[in-house]
Amino acid sequence: MSAAIFRDFRDGRVLIVRRARPPAHGLFTLPGGVVELGETLQQAVIREIREETGLAIEPVVLAGYREAIVRDDAGRIERHFVILPFAARWVGGELALNEELAEARWLKPAELSALDTTEGLAATVSIACERIAALG
Repeated sequence: MSAAIFRDFRDGRVLIVRRARPPAHGLFTLPGGVVELGETLQQAVIREIREETGLAIEPVVLAGYREAIVRDDAGRIERHFVILPFAARWVGGELALNEELAEARWLKPAELSALDTTEGLAATVSIACERIAALG
């Protein structure tokens, strides 16, 4: 689960974070994490965002999906991540990063090209922008 969080979607800035540890150590991406047993997807993304960033959000709509398959040096699959990013609205709170994150920035989508990001981040953010704007 992850979230493209917009404080004010008319402004177009989205919260981008840099991971402090694996997976995706050092890369900029969307905040998020795993679904715990018994959680709905929305409950999981709300909890993960609160734990990682201190922010309260309202998940609005799914913005597609991503898959990441991690292989070892011999080419064997170690992990297979299925990532479901939500377009979300900021509801409250101020940034307070936990130990999983090294940095956070509110950026316009065009600014992502200057960063070292997870694969497909720009496309995911673009879709999230379109879907949340369409809902008003």
